[in-house]
Amino acid sequence: MNKKERANKQSLISSPYIIWVIGFTVLPLLVIFRYAFTDSNGNFTFKNVFATFDMIHMKAIIYSLGIALGCTVICVLLSYPLVMALRCLNLKKQKFTLFIFILPMWMNFILRVLAWQMILSNNGILNFVLTGIGLEPLRIANTGTALMIGVVYDYLPYMVLPIYNAISEIDEDIIEAAKDLGADGFTVFCKIIFPMSLPGLLSGIVMVFVPTMTSFVISDILGGGKVQLIGNVIEQEFTKAANWNLGSGLSVSLMIFVLISMAFTTKNDNEGKGTAIW
Repeated sequence: MNKKERANKQSLISSPYIIWVIGFTVLPLLVIFRYAFTDSNGNFTFKNVFATFDMIHMKAIIYSLGIALGCTVICVLLSYPLVMALRCLNLKKQKFTLFIFILPMWMNFILRVLAWQMILSNNGILNFVLTGIGLEPLRIANTGTALMIGVVYDYLPYMVLPIYNAISEIDEDIIEAAKDLGADGFTVFCKIIFPMSLPGLLSGIVMVFVPTMTSFVISDILGGGKVQLIGNVIEQEFTKAANWNLGSGLSVSLMIFVLISMAFTTKNDNEGKGTAIW
């Protein structure tokens, strides 16, 4: 088979994927961009995109940034101890523990969030247990705290998995050599494990930060409509206000932010898997 025939065969095999990308990615994006840069009369305008800087939208964006940043930091702080604990187990136990950890991800997303609503509600399971042991019930339903618990629970696996993959690829001989030279566990983590796991950490940050910032379902359910993220604003512009132009403009602004984040992560991933800092 010559090169031309091989190229034709590859094109034929990839054609379903190309059709899928055009139909479900390119065309919807073109529609979004069309609405984003036109007004209700179809005239070209930047007004919808610049509406991102309106006070009401900036307030939602700043709050979303705070929730996304808090969720990302908490996920990082929870992920490294968990991954280091997994690393101390043998291979079979590692796989089983990781399987148990990601098992809830197989459940429907809405059901998981509704379960937390039942747990955190004023008359829910958490307050029932607290009252039963003689403690005061907590009033965290429909608050930012409930939202933070929900997003951390939902997106924590997306931080754990890339960090786990990065750390599992570290050559054990490097760590043993550092210990032979007198490095303690904390030094090994700071000088070897953490730097060499940075590609996984960066991937995890993008996989947690971006969807948390653009989320609206979790805030709708656990926030009770009282907590407004920028994702809620966009969703309401499409569904309630029927203002597709403004909703598309805000969506384009968020897409630009996502692309910048992905470009930053790709750049750092291409620089290597990290090096030990001695």
